[in-house]
Amino acid sequence: MKILCTFSLCFVAAPLVAQVSTGELRLKVTDSTGLGLKATVALSSEANQYFSELTTDADGSAKIKTLAYGVYRLDIEKQGFSPISNTLEIRSAIPVERTLHLSIAPINTVIRVSDTGILLDPNRPSSIMQIGSAEIEDRVASLPGRSVQDLVNSQPGWLYEGNAVLHPRGSEYQTQLVVDGVPLTDNRSPGFGPEIEADDLDSVSIYTAGIPAEYGRKLGGVVELNTRRKAQAGLHGQLVLGGGSYDTLQSFGQLQDTWGKNTLSASASGSGTSHYLNPVVPENFTNNGTTADFALMYERDFTPSDRLTAGVRHELSRFEIPNEFLQELAGQIQNGDNFETIGTVSYQHIFSPNLLTNLVGMVRDNANDLYSNPLSTPIIAFQKNSFRERYFKGAASFHHGIQEFKAGIESDTAFLHENFNYFITDPSQFHDSTPIALPPFIQSRPDLEQGAFVEDLIRLGRWTVSAGIRWDHYQLLLNQNAFSPRFSVGRYLPSFSTVLHFSFDRVFQTPSNENILISSSGYIQSLNPQVLKLPVKPSIGNYYEGGSSTSLAEKLRVDANFYRRDVRKYADDDQLLNTGVSYPIAFDKAVIYGAEGKLSLVRVGKLSGYLSYSYMVGNVWFPVTGGLFLGDDVGAALSQLSGHFPDSQDQRNTVRTRFQYQFTPRIWLATGLLSGAGLPFEFEGEQSDALAQYGPAVVSRLNFERGRVAPSLSIQASLGVDIYKSERINSRFQVDGDNLNNRLNIIDFGGLFSGNAIGPARSFSLRLNTSF
Repeated sequence: MKILCTFSLCFVAAPLVAQVSTGELRLKVTDSTGLGLKATVALSSEANQYFSELTTDADGSAKIKTLAYGVYRLDIEKQGFSPISNTLEIRSAIPVERTLHLSIAPINTVIRVSDTGILLDPNRPSSIMQIGSAEIEDRVASLPGRSVQDLVNSQPGWLYEGNAVLHPRGSEYQTQLVVDGVPLTDNRSPGFGPEIEADDLDSVSIYTAGIPAEYGRKLGGVVELNTRRKAQAGLHGQLVLGGGSYDTLQSFGQLQDTWGKNTLSASASGSGTSHYLNPVVPENFTNNGTTADFALMYERDFTPSDRLTAGVRHELSRFEIPNEFLQELAGQIQNGDNFETIGTVSYQHIFSPNLLTNLVGMVRDNANDLYSNPLSTPIIAFQKNSFRERYFKGAASFHHGIQEFKAGIESDTAFLHENFNYFITDPSQFHDSTPIALPPFIQSRPDLEQGAFVEDLIRLGRWTVSAGIRWDHYQLLLNQNAFSPRFSVGRYLPSFSTVLHFSFDRVFQTPSNENILISSSGYIQSLNPQVLKLPVKPSIGNYYEGGSSTSLAEKLRVDANFYRRDVRKYADDDQLLNTGVSYPIAFDKAVIYGAEGKLSLVRVGKLSGYLSYSYMVGNVWFPVTGGLFLGDDVGAALSQLSGHFPDSQDQRNTVRTRFQYQFTPRIWLATGLLSGAGLPFEFEGEQSDALAQYGPAVVSRLNFERGRVAPSLSIQASLGVDIYKSERINSRFQVDGDNLNNRLNIIDFGGLFSGNAIGPARSFSLRLNTSF
């Protein structure tokens, strides 16, 4: 009831901004006399992996929303009239309006429209990765809780650590998800937060460079998620049913009805599996998990210039923490859960054809818990953390000649609550002076963050420049602020069908607020007499990227990027007393550099797909500059004042590929692989300790001399069949196989009772997707 009251207040006082880099097309189709026509409209952009087909209403009107910036091809057809093929650009939040007139087709005249698409965006000043609806629908099925993470992890520059924690270009816990314009900056991996199901998405846009000044706080990578919206009037929906290995069952359903000026949509999903988190041993002990998601959204266009949108979403996950051999022998059962309710509301007003404003408000309640049974070893831990977040942003977009201005302010307040207690059952695993138990730690504190930004996109012939500056203020345990300039420039070379680009991003990244109160509290002194506590300061970094995009015969696109990141107060994380309760720490600096390349085959005959390669080197320098350290770690932190070590995401070589062959209009086969050179690890115990905890199969995949996990390889294959297809209904059946080579892929190896993660063995899944 409390969240509903706050949501109502938000609805009145602080209306949801549209996606940062998206716009809208408003279309009118008429005959030569100006009368509206009900015609078929196809809008596509191969550069953005976008395709949408709809029918205009009775007066010839249609609106297509949340279009990523870029160049689009527009095809309009109606029986008895000559078809039209045209191109247009989306470069601003201000809607693009087009009125197109169809002429009556001459008798006995055959008109052919070229199927050549727009593979390259000549006015894009930086690299952006796009995932369209077709790739989302044809993806290899994911285990519950990680479908979005698997989509992002398919892109070059991104790496998993255990339990689907995403790391963009070596960054730790600095990923920001933006859901329909609302930023979520907390950890969204399966063990920390529930996810939005990928079937609920229409498109994904990913930034690791050239980040708009509108974004702040978590900038290792920004992932924009556009939830599914049908532009077509009337009732539409989708039902997805799936299941497979590890007793996995999944379902998703969505309905949308558009009538007059109103659109109402609802979606729900649920899943269950016996492989929710990454197990620590191949036997996959105690790893059951369930998820659920419910969402409702209402939108009304009061006038052509005024739009109100309101939505609510509730998500939850419940899961077990995987056991090692000794924990399973002892009978340990640890359970975790996450609950989240989000209310959003927005108001958009167009003052003129050149000026648009958006107001956004969001209220979010998030809670996560950890419970342990009396047989847990070496520690029984309980955690009950929660926060209430109130977010507001106001932004204005202004078009003037060759410039697209945008400016705005935002405020984010999170009221943190932490509750932790423990009981040690195996004292031999801890410092001699560590108490067996202490009274619960309970503390609350607000996290206050504000920002303001201004940015400009300028097109000067074949040059495109994006420039902006952002101001951020952070107040939790520290009170700091900073200015962050951003700049990117692109140059189109038509003779070579190539765009060259360069970007510079100054970033101010606030620390993770996960367990930050307990790690900085006086409670810690009671755990161990040897304590080092240093305030974790925001990370400040400079990101550089240069690269190119080249189109070859409108069939093949080659993207190549070279980058470097210099970060001070580099963010990392550590763990409290072997409990799985993590908290932020920081080191003096990090230097991360590398190269990425992706070859995208749009379609040659019946073949399409991609091949990508990533090379990354990351090093982190001492001394420690922030965080909590106990016992022997205190001496190491104080004495290690120089030198460096590999970043935990320092996987030098990563290859991803997936190609699809269309045998018939209704049958396709896809195959691909994911290969990684292996992540570094540190192990404080003896190799015999690792054997006792994890067994010989795991240890055989570790190189203790080099401190590296053995290379990983997972081969995938999919078969899709359109079992029923009509003008209104499309039903597709898909079967997927993952890790068909059945290699024991070790993702992480971190030490006793923590940090180990094993990828799934050979597995299969079935999915039936019906839309209407």
